[in-house]
Amino acid sequence: EVQLVESGGGVVQAGGSLRLSCVASGVTFDDYAIGWFRQPPGKEREGISCISSSDGSTYYAQSVKGRFTVSSDNAKNTVYLEMNNLKSEDTAVYYCALALVHCTRIPPVPGSHGMDYWGKGTLITVSS
Repeated sequence: EVQLVESGGGVVQAGGSLRLSCVASGVTFDDYAIGWFRQPPGKEREGISCISSSDGSTYYAQSVKGRFTVSSDNAKNTVYLEMNNLKSEDTAVYYCALALVHCTRIPPVPGSHGMDYWGKGTLITVSS
C-alpha cells in the first residue's frame, strides 16, 4: 500500500526558509506525480506545486512561484519542497499527495484534486 509521510513542519519567522520532505513508500511504479498542497486555517485546500517522476517536470502555483522549489531524490523516494521568503499567508497544513499520472494529466477533481494517495500533513506556522 502506498504511504506518504511529510516532515519538516514547524514554526519559522517571516522571511525565513524551511524544507519539507515527502517520503513515499510502497510505490512499485516508476511514473507518478507528487503534488504539494496546503490548507490555511479556515480556508480551502489548494495545490501549490507538482513534480513528475518520469521527466522531472515541475509546476508551481502563482502564489509560491519564485519562492518555493520542488525537487526529488528518486533513490530515496523522497520529494522536497524548499520554501524561501516565507510569509504569514504561508501558514497552513501542508500535504503531499501522489497521482498515478504526469502532473499535466491530473484531472481537476473537486476535493481530491485528482490525487490518488495523500499524506497526513505537516503544520507550518510563519510568525512575524
